[in-house]
Amino acid sequence: MRKPLVMGNWKLNGTKDSVKALVTALLDSANKASPKADVAVCAPAVFIGMVENLAQGSSLKWGSEDCDIHTQGAYTGENSPVMLREFGCTYAIVGHSERRDYHKESSEYVAQKYKCAQENGLIPVLCVGESEKEFDEGKTMDVIREELKAVIDLCGIKSFEKAVIAYEPIWAIGTGKTATPEIAQKVHSDIRAYLASFDADVASKVQILYGGSCNAKTAPALFAQPDIDGGLVGGASLKAPDFSAIIEAAVANA
Repeated sequence: MRKPLVMGNWKLNGTKDSVKALVTALLDSANKASPKADVAVCAPAVFIGMVENLAQGSSLKWGSEDCDIHTQGAYTGENSPVMLREFGCTYAIVGHSERRDYHKESSEYVAQKYKCAQENGLIPVLCVGESEKEFDEGKTMDVIREELKAVIDLCGIKSFEKAVIAYEPIWAIGTGKTATPEIAQKVHSDIRAYLASFDADVASKVQILYGGSCNAKTAPALFAQPDIDGGLVGGASLKAPDFSAIIEAAVANA
């Protein structure tokens, strides 16, 4: 039985005061959710130490919104997986659509980030998904297979035993649009079937999260689907009541 995971991606948001208020408010929800569901927040790098101090000793886990392919050296502005582990990070998001789009990160480059994160003790959260044009043209799985295959070629299918996948339809991120539970389930099922073509056991165990404008209203129906194991939540993760309601939906479907 796969354990649900609800993860917040704060993106470029937060102040010292808002982070303190948000994390403090989420501790009770995370503690109550355990052991039925895992709860995590991925914060901007400057706030990770603060999250560590606030969440230590609770069931709330934390991670980074990104990481580099290097662990040290002359790479100004990057975030080393080794340094992230120093601050108690469990997860690192890699391949988010905003990184692929704004920073032109290829699937091969994302795979290197995934590999470096995993080799240095982090659980990579690999984001995959299609644009609205690709969705309209029926190319969803063509895109996703290419993104997954880059990781499989570099790291092997067994690497997904210590990784998370997040399906994020790019056309549903920050737009208010959400894939219907049926559409989301079909893609999650297709992802699992593709992985199963390499290793059925790995495919049956890997957590696959939905990451397209998941909110308190849409979460219950999404999480009720058999292949959706939780959510990678954007804007709603910045509001404690909304995020707590999403956590409760995950627990209810555990």
